[in-house]
Amino acid sequence: MDQVVVMDSIGDASKIVSGTTQITKSPDRLLIAELTARFCDEAGIVRDGFSFQAGAGGTALSFALFLRDMMRERGIKARFVRGGSTQYLVDMLEEGLTDYILDGQTFDLEGVRSMRENPGHQNTSPFTSYNWHGKGNFASMLDAVVLGATEVDVNFNANVVTHSDGRLLHGIGGWQNCLASKCTILPIPSFRDRIPVIVDEVTTLCGPGDLIDVIVTERGIAINPLRRDLIEQLQGSSLPIRSIEEIKGEVEEICGGPASKPVLGEKVVAAIKWIDGTVIDCVRQVGE
Repeated sequence: MDQVVVMDSIGDASKIVSGTTQITKSPDRLLIAELTARFCDEAGIVRDGFSFQAGAGGTALSFALFLRDMMRERGIKARFVRGGSTQYLVDMLEEGLTDYILDGQTFDLEGVRSMRENPGHQNTSPFTSYNWHGKGNFASMLDAVVLGATEVDVNFNANVVTHSDGRLLHGIGGWQNCLASKCTILPIPSFRDRIPVIVDEVTTLCGPGDLIDVIVTERGIAINPLRRDLIEQLQGSSLPIRSIEEIKGEVEEICGGPASKPVLGEKVVAAIKWIDGTVIDCVRQVGE
């Protein structure tokens, strides 16, 4: 006779909560988040019917809160917000600041509850919403997307899978697909652990610079020279608009010079593919 095992419960719902979904307490990162929200406003992105996507990291969450307060004060309503959902996006939906959350990943229990109860909180699959050839694709419909990066170079190329030491961190996920938005913004600190984040050339190419529009740091905002429309829109702005070279130079003075290049071997440990499957770079084993 088969043995019957009785379990008190299946799974632990509290484990759904991601460790990244905490508002940053860093003054520098709060400033970056505020500058990002102000940039979206002065660039004309924040208006009735706009859409945006922000990640679940501390700076991105803080950006969403600055944006929420701005929308609340002016009576602006977004058409949809792209999630990774968190309690902060759920609050926006329930407050009437957006018509929909189009959710590709739920980061906390409030997101789970909202998706279960609210018809305006729609489950979407990244395999369709990020698929350039799919009818469900809406990555290119986003007015703004706010993403992270480990490095950015003076040509606005970005790295998300290695640090300047060349060591592999994690996969890319849907980060590349998000670059199809109408305005891609990378709010990043100008240095981490005394190592500059803005470099001459990224250690690993994950996103080409012609798809990355704005870099926001605590030391200023750099607009890609290809985006003449944004540069003209922000003329006369009170925001600290600077060239990326100027920000890089200031940070290197503070840190005592540029980041040292890693010593890499010949062995390839990971391939970096573009969204069409083309290999655009590789990660090599860190040498001695």
